[in-house]
Amino acid sequence: MIIPVEDRFSEEQFQEVESILSEFGCSLSPIQGATRTIYAIRGDEREELMINRLEGLPYVSRVDTIQSPYKLMDIKSELYNHEMLVGGKVLSRDLLVIAGQCTIDPKNPRMFLETAHAVKEAGADVIRGGIWKPRTSPHTYQGSSQAVDILLKAAEETGLPVNTEVMDEEQLQIAVDAGVPMLQVGARNALNYSLLKKIGAITRGKGTKILLKRSMHMGPISEFICAAEYIVAAGNPNVMLCPRGTVPGLDGYRNHPDESITPLLKQKTWAPVVVDPSHSVGRSIYVPHSALAAVAYGADGLVIESHVDPRRGIGDDPKQAITPDVLGNVIADARELFQRVRKYQESYVHQEHPLPSS
Repeated sequence: MIIPVEDRFSEEQFQEVESILSEFGCSLSPIQGATRTIYAIRGDEREELMINRLEGLPYVSRVDTIQSPYKLMDIKSELYNHEMLVGGKVLSRDLLVIAGQCTIDPKNPRMFLETAHAVKEAGADVIRGGIWKPRTSPHTYQGSSQAVDILLKAAEETGLPVNTEVMDEEQLQIAVDAGVPMLQVGARNALNYSLLKKIGAITRGKGTKILLKRSMHMGPISEFICAAEYIVAAGNPNVMLCPRGTVPGLDGYRNHPDESITPLLKQKTWAPVVVDPSHSVGRSIYVPHSALAAVAYGADGLVIESHVDPRRGIGDDPKQAITPDVLGNVIADARELFQRVRKYQESYVHQEHPLPSS
């Protein structure tokens, strides 16, 4: 990790640094933050002569080497101080709540707009709405690009940012061109490295936030973090990690709730953790319990499916969306719990008690 003296390298400085790195089989990736750009070294950082030559450049403040499979996502990286502001909330200081319908029905746009206003009233910070939907069966509803306008209409009417999932490069480009401020990578694409790299490259410098869900078939925690590394290494550091249930399944739940990995993630990486209780448990009656459990484990945010009339919804809404009234109670309780947990965490850090190793 190369930290420049100024906010960023000039083109000539960038070329000189890249030339030095190429001699040692390494390359340079700029990571543009809100106020400054840092530069990741891609390749083996252990060559002492390379580091010495870089540190000898007058426009280089310092070089931090991190021998980790996820150099940028590592809690010891320079991005530890990176802040994300979403919907008026600073991630890790305030609890972020993303809420809305699983799927936007282009035949009934008014219902989605009603839901958007209702979840805002309930206290949500971001409106979620599925434009394109990954489905196991090719015969079920796959979504429609026509719903982009409905999603943006909800943003205009409520004044809140919106979130939607993209599954391929065409959808990614449509969403970026439309100005969607938060993109979601679903469980089916969490290991689609070519798509993750493309997302990072296309959204570089745009301030776009990326909600990366955990694949159902991910193994070690490091595999999840490495997936996020692809996005950050391609230029976008605005990544949130989203546990959403995994396998093996648990009788009665849609998946095996995995909010308990939150402290393990926060021990290893600086990235905010935003948990999806809706897909974890898959039934509306369990969602409030799962949401509060996630906050108790230290989650920085929640993404919850909510619908003004779940029975009339499409996609997953009929079985796992909670009503805005229930959502309001969950948000109030979650925010109160979040403050209590945060005080405990601050006390824990102040006493310099390290988290137990995994």
